[in-house]
Amino acid sequence: MAQEALGMIETKGFCTLVEAADAALKAANVTMTGYEAIGSGHVAAFFRGDVAALKAAIDAGAESARRVGDIVAVQVIPRPHEDIGALGKWIA
Repeated sequence: MAQEALGMIETKGFCTLVEAADAALKAANVTMTGYEAIGSGHVAAFFRGDVAALKAAIDAGAESARRVGDIVAVQVIPRPHEDIGALGKWIA
């Protein structure tokens, strides 16, 4: 994972997350590693790929999801530390 970036999109509602993930995967060469139900209707999707591709994918996913529902947060982390993988199976 040290060579790849980590991207995340958190939304309120599963349908909004599906819209975000679909747009993100269509926008750039990234891989969705999974999603997590956080609670109170919030869900997050996790993506891996190079920094430029993830930035394009996350931006496209967030823009598309805003048309459907609420975006809680988006983040791209270039070269995340290898210990970040301990936070969850979808991040590793």
